[in-house]
Amino acid sequence: MKIKRIINDTFKVALSLFLGGAILYWMYRGFDFKQVERVMLHEMNWTWMLLSFPFGIMAQVFRGWRWRQTLEPMGEKPRASTAIHAIFVSYAVSLVIPRIGEFARCAVLRRYDKVDFAKALGTVVTERAIDSLLVLAIAAITLLAQVSIFDSFFSKTGTSLHAIVGQFSTTGYIVTGICAIAVGVLLHFLLKRMAIYNKVKETVKGIWQGINSIRKVRNKWLFAFFTLAIWGSYFLHYYLTFFCFEATAGLGMACAMVTFVVGSMAVVVPTPNGAGPWHFAVKTMLILYAVESTAALNFVLIVHSVQTLLVILLGVYGWMALAFSHSKRATTTE
Repeated sequence: MKIKRIINDTFKVALSLFLGGAILYWMYRGFDFKQVERVMLHEMNWTWMLLSFPFGIMAQVFRGWRWRQTLEPMGEKPRASTAIHAIFVSYAVSLVIPRIGEFARCAVLRRYDKVDFAKALGTVVTERAIDSLLVLAIAAITLLAQVSIFDSFFSKTGTSLHAIVGQFSTTGYIVTGICAIAVGVLLHFLLKRMAIYNKVKETVKGIWQGINSIRKVRNKWLFAFFTLAIWGSYFLHYYLTFFCFEATAGLGMACAMVTFVVGSMAVVVPTPNGAGPWHFAVKTMLILYAVESTAALNFVLIVHSVQTLLVILLGVYGWMALAFSHSKRATTTE
């Protein structure tokens, strides 16, 4: 049984790496990476990139505070610092094994603050459901608001939906199909994982308590604020990077919102930090907004790489902070 699980986990990791790598290879085949160095050293406005970092950090901090709030109704009271550091670590771990971060952060709370693992996992399920609904709502509002802009774009350029589809290469269809299959595989493994939990009565009970915890949250307005603050921070973390590049600086918030929503949906495909699907989705939308292909490729490559580096640094910091706090508490106890 253990060998079968190892094989399944290895397959999932290999599939995610292959999928992300294949899409990136297809997008950047024949690409001149030397000019990326020129853009980063001489053409980028790094001030805006640095200004975006605090919002990337605060998005995870708000998530940690919200998570702690959902655990309180179940009698679990982890330290705020532990919850935040667990979030930092979970995002970094997910770069190695996609989606494992949800389990990793629950394990961190279990180890350092003795929080019940099943209850913590239940609150994570609740968070994901709420975040998914919010993203879908934002996507619907954004697309409806942009209908007139797309109509204007098509009428001015004489472009039709049929023409766009006609320009979509065979490889493009293949990549889209692979992404759809990958989502199906992810859902299969998630359902299978949940089936395993259903076999354990106490675990199911804990998860259910976590899901129901949202109804017992003391300050629902604060919970709503944290939720909006999380996604507002994510958006600003992304939007400010537009001003780093001449090609995207004048596109405006509407374009940023559309590409942000599309990118948020693309990361559902199980690859490390959405690498590949995110690049493909955002680059495609930028081209629709008349951004030249090379400039769009530069944007998605640099922005995703820098923001991924920030996730890694936060993960390392979170891991070190947890280890230090644990050793300090152990010394105090002695």
